[in-house]
Amino acid sequence: MEELFLHVEAPEGRLDRYIADHLPRLSRSQVQRLISAGHVLVNNSPTKAGYYPLPGDLICVRVPPQGPQLPSAERYPLHILFEDEAMLVVDKPAGIVVHPSPGHSAGTLVNALLAHRPDLCHADLDPQRPGIVHRLDRDTSGVLIVATNREAQMALQAQFKAHQVEKTYLALLYGHLTPQVGAIESPIGRDPVDRKRMRIMAEGGRYARTEYRVREILPGCCLVEAHPITGRTHQLRVHFRAINHPVVGDPVYGYRRGTIASPRQFLHAWRLTLTHPITGIRLEFTAELPADLAAVLRDLRAER
Repeated sequence: MEELFLHVEAPEGRLDRYIADHLPRLSRSQVQRLISAGHVLVNNSPTKAGYYPLPGDLICVRVPPQGPQLPSAERYPLHILFEDEAMLVVDKPAGIVVHPSPGHSAGTLVNALLAHRPDLCHADLDPQRPGIVHRLDRDTSGVLIVATNREAQMALQAQFKAHQVEKTYLALLYGHLTPQVGAIESPIGRDPVDRKRMRIMAEGGRYARTEYRVREILPGCCLVEAHPITGRTHQLRVHFRAINHPVVGDPVYGYRRGTIASPRQFLHAWRLTLTHPITGIRLEFTAELPADLAAVLRDLRAER
């Protein structure tokens, strides 16, 4: 059992709130449960959540170990583009997280995959992320590959690592990009201030390269085909923001007061080409632009 200690220097209210404020990893409800279970001691004695700590009090919070909770099967429709004994190819809808994570323990793509293919639980795969070889952001739609056994997963992961998988995204960017064919090479790392964001790093980041081609010029924006040669977190969104052409509708890296209406970030994993992990045949998969993004293009074309 892990023990966390706090030494009270000044009174700041109730015990449960004091601990939650000084130990951000624990929510107030978690603290209250620990207090009720007798896992919180003040000066070596159990006490209640309503106790008001005094200067000089020594608080000990005992946190029991917790094993990872395995994802459960949840049945909801999957748009499957391809399926065989080695892999699944799905068209992931926007708004769906790929696998369980803190804050998203259910309703993920993995939960739906386990309902569709219960054998994923017994295929010598990571029980938390069975078959997942790459990811898409929650609000990015499009082609996603899932391995159905360990051998296929290792082969697919090797292709991604060697940059042998060709990925093409459709992205709507603010402004008119010049040159219309080009590449962005800027290292990417985690923002030291906001750990949920990524940023271009002058030093210490990981190499990242994005190639692009402008496909269509539209009022105030352009539709591009983007090819991330590397696969860094938020790569396309960060790279295009770095050259002052952010993705339309991006709530994190885009313009706060964008002039183009979009129901979400206009980023879609349109096409993916790879080698089948068992047969060795080169395969190409395409997910058509979903209706919400197609409507944005239709309105812009009408305006033009």
